[in-house]
Amino acid sequence: MCHSIPPSVLAPVEDAARDGIERFGAGCLIRNRGRVLLLRRKQGDCMAGLYELPSGGVEPGESVEEAALRETLEECGLAVTITGYLGSVDYTNRRGQRGRQYAFTATAPRTEPIVLSEHDDFVWARPSALPNVSDGVRGLIALAERR
Repeated sequence: MCHSIPPSVLAPVEDAARDGIERFGAGCLIRNRGRVLLLRRKQGDCMAGLYELPSGGVEPGESVEEAALRETLEECGLAVTITGYLGSVDYTNRRGQRGRQYAFTATAPRTEPIVLSEHDDFVWARPSALPNVSDGVRGLIALAERR
């Protein structure tokens, strides 16, 4: 079900309605010693085996920043601080709904332990040696490297 999301301080969410976006997601790109945290989707999931940023759906009434913080904590156990807006990736889900995933850069006061709740593996990957990731995730990581 489509829902609107509150205005964002950092992300251009007002463009979503104009672009026909029906679903919203948010996540964080976390770096540690030149590496990026990526989580692998479990077998049986949509896009199983693919590595992604800690991320997930935006709940009704929640800002994209709030969702990114919540999802990162839920998916890997890290409490992070958002440091900036990175960009977004548009996609079409299995039901044919158009979605937009907002990505933020973030720092974590601690980077371990990683406690997975929805994924079966994680890696701190060098941007030059990424595991199996989507083109969208690859593009967001490349964008972060240029900043």
